[in-house]
Amino acid sequence: MSKHEKLLEKLLATPTPAQFKWNDLVSVLSHLGYRQLNNSGSRRKFHNAEKDLLIICHEPHPRSDVDKGCISDVVEHLKSNGLI
Repeated sequence: MSKHEKLLEKLLATPTPAQFKWNDLVSVLSHLGYRQLNNSGSRRKFHNAEKDLLIICHEPHPRSDVDKGCISDVVEHLKSNGLI
Protein backbone atom coordinates (compact mmCIF):
# COMPACT_ATOMS: atom_id res chain seq x y z
CA MET A 1 0.00 0.00 0.00
CA SER A 2 1.44 3.39 -1.00
CA LYS A 3 1.88 6.35 1.34
CA HIS A 4 -1.03 8.17 -0.28
CA GLU A 5 -3.31 5.15 0.07
CA LYS A 6 -2.43 4.84 3.77
CA LEU A 7 -3.07 8.54 4.35
CA LEU A 8 -6.39 8.38 2.49
CA GLU A 9 -7.42 5.34 4.54
CA LYS A 10 -6.57 7.24 7.74
CA LEU A 11 -8.48 10.32 6.50
CA LEU A 12 -11.58 8.19 5.84
CA ALA A 13 -11.43 6.37 9.19
CA THR A 14 -14.47 6.25 11.44
CA PRO A 15 -14.55 7.99 13.84
CA THR A 16 -12.89 11.03 12.29
CA PRO A 17 -9.20 10.99 13.25
CA ALA A 18 -8.27 13.43 16.01
CA GLN A 19 -4.67 13.56 14.83
CA PHE A 20 -4.17 14.21 11.15
CA LYS A 21 -1.22 16.41 10.20
CA TRP A 22 -1.63 19.43 7.93
CA ASN A 23 1.23 18.26 5.67
CA ASP A 24 -0.50 14.89 5.27
CA LEU A 25 -3.75 16.59 4.25
CA VAL A 26 -1.89 18.73 1.71
CA SER A 27 -0.21 15.58 0.36
CA VAL A 28 -3.52 13.70 -0.05
CA LEU A 29 -5.21 16.64 -1.77
CA SER A 30 -2.22 17.15 -4.04
CA HIS A 31 -2.35 13.48 -5.02
CA LEU A 32 -6.05 13.93 -5.90
CA GLY A 33 -5.27 16.84 -8.24
CA TYR A 34 -5.61 19.84 -5.92
CA ARG A 35 -3.15 22.71 -5.85
CA GLN A 36 -2.75 24.79 -2.69
CA LEU A 37 -3.41 28.52 -2.97
CA ASN A 38 -2.38 30.72 -0.06
CA ASN A 39 -4.78 33.36 1.17
CA SER A 40 -4.54 35.95 3.90
CA GLY A 41 -3.79 34.69 7.39
CA SER A 42 -4.11 30.94 7.91
CA ARG A 43 -6.91 30.40 5.37
CA ARG A 44 -5.86 28.07 2.56
CA LYS A 45 -7.62 27.20 -0.66
CA PHE A 46 -7.15 24.00 -2.63
CA HIS A 47 -8.21 24.11 -6.26
CA ASN A 48 -8.74 21.18 -8.59
CA ALA A 49 -8.42 22.72 -12.06
CA GLU A 50 -9.55 19.58 -13.90
CA LYS A 51 -12.94 19.51 -12.15
CA ASP A 52 -13.00 23.20 -11.14
CA LEU A 53 -13.51 22.37 -7.46
CA LEU A 54 -12.45 24.42 -4.44
CA ILE A 55 -11.81 23.46 -0.82
CA ILE A 56 -11.26 26.18 1.79
CA CYS A 57 -9.93 25.45 5.27
CA HIS A 58 -7.66 26.93 7.89
CA GLU A 59 -4.08 25.78 8.35
CA PRO A 60 -3.73 24.89 12.03
CA HIS A 61 -1.32 26.79 14.24
CA PRO A 62 0.65 26.54 16.46
CA ARG A 63 0.02 22.77 16.35
CA SER A 64 -0.01 20.90 13.07
CA ASP A 65 -3.10 18.71 13.68
CA VAL A 66 -6.07 19.52 11.45
CA ASP A 67 -9.40 20.22 13.13
CA LYS A 68 -11.89 17.32 13.00
CA GLY A 69 -14.50 19.60 11.43
CA CYS A 70 -12.14 20.44 8.57
CA ILE A 71 -11.41 16.76 8.01
CA SER A 72 -15.13 15.94 7.92
CA ASP A 73 -15.78 18.76 5.45
CA VAL A 74 -12.92 17.68 3.18
CA VAL A 75 -14.05 14.03 3.20
CA GLU A 76 -17.65 15.05 2.42
CA HIS A 77 -16.44 17.28 -0.43
CA LEU A 78 -14.30 14.51 -1.91
CA LYS A 79 -17.10 11.95 -1.66
CA SER A 80 -19.81 14.21 -3.06
CA ASN A 81 -17.64 15.08 -6.06
CA GLY A 82 -16.69 11.46 -6.79
CA LEU A 83 -12.99 11.78 -6.02
CA ILE A 84 -13.00 9.01 -3.41
